[in-house]
Amino acid sequence: MKKRKIAIPVNGEGILESHFGHSKYFAFCMIEDGYLTATVQSEPPRHEPGVLPRWLAQQNVTDVITGGLGQKAIALLKSGGVNVYTGAPPIFYQEIIELFLQNRLEFSNNYCDH
Repeated sequence: MKKRKIAIPVNGEGILESHFGHSKYFAFCMIEDGYLTATVQSEPPRHEPGVLPRWLAQQNVTDVITGGLGQKAIALLKSGGVNVYTGAPPIFYQEIIELFLQNRLEFSNNYCDH
């Protein structure tokens, strides 16, 4: 049985926040054997360099799907064994997970350059 915990930064309406560090919440989506089994939204700690990647590691996140994410945060996440997917569209996180699990989620450029 393969388990994953996917984190998606979202705004107050549950839509993907285009910039990782500005998200009001993170939707944590628990996946077992390719199926969504549970979702929890949590308020992240205050955004400062390096804080969110460490916090996500403490939450046992296996994957992050985001719009824009800085190179330092990408490196920190990857060094912690977290898969990083950038350039996701600003749609509801439920749609993101559904498309991701079907291998149909389309990614564009990561527009974060810091």
